[in-house]
Amino acid sequence: MRIAFFDSGIGGISVLHEAMKQLPHEDFLYFADTLHVPYGTKPKDEVLSFVKQAVETISKEEVCALVIACNTATSIAIAELRNIYDMPIIGMEPAVKPALAMNRSSGKRVLVLATPLTLKESKYRELVSRIDDMHMVDSLPMPELVQFCEQLNVDSQQIIDYFHTQFASFDLSLYGTVVLGCTHFPFFRSVLKKVLPDHIQIVDGSAGTVNRLTQLLSDRDQLLGKGHSDLKWMCSDDNPMYLEKMRKALQLFEVVGV
Repeated sequence: MRIAFFDSGIGGISVLHEAMKQLPHEDFLYFADTLHVPYGTKPKDEVLSFVKQAVETISKEEVCALVIACNTATSIAIAELRNIYDMPIIGMEPAVKPALAMNRSSGKRVLVLATPLTLKESKYRELVSRIDDMHMVDSLPMPELVQFCEQLNVDSQQIIDYFHTQFASFDLSLYGTVVLGCTHFPFFRSVLKKVLPDHIQIVDGSAGTVNRLTQLLSDRDQLLGKGHSDLKWMCSDDNPMYLEKMRKALQLFEVVGV
């Protein structure tokens, strides 16, 4: 049985890549909701409907677990999905807690980059209010990054100029960590390293999510643990060109996402 990964587009490939690295003998399925990408700028009720439709399609495949490799979809839909399906469903949340821990000794601030919808959702606000007792976390919506990523435009002068514009109102010397709170955003890790001061660390939630996935499947004795890994690509509009784009995106991430 396969481990399924779901996102609105190619962003969740950043999480899939981490899973393939940690679990090299497992079989995977990646599903992109290409009919409705992007999610982060759409109304909440619409996104919930899109996610439920996509997961219904995924559930018809032979899958043993589902990773909602999308922060926006997780914040809106994961509770309802867990009430519907028996399989383990693992979600994403911005890596605010580890980012704060990294800055504890320095007293530096944390800047969370995410989609507008993720930042507006109560799940994100509750996370920050629960762990940010010193009020050290700031957030910055970057909806344009999703579209840039979907175009595989992840390391160009246009992207560099965009980041400089977005960061212009921030004193980056005050920050110790930038959190990539959308699974599309790790595709910009290489260019962010060029734009941000050297002292700023960049974190995302992929490793923690895959660690949780591994633990759940290990507890259920559902890890293959040996043999050749297989990957199946799917998208909601069955577009062969997009399927090929996803394959290219995985190869691209191996260059720009580390």
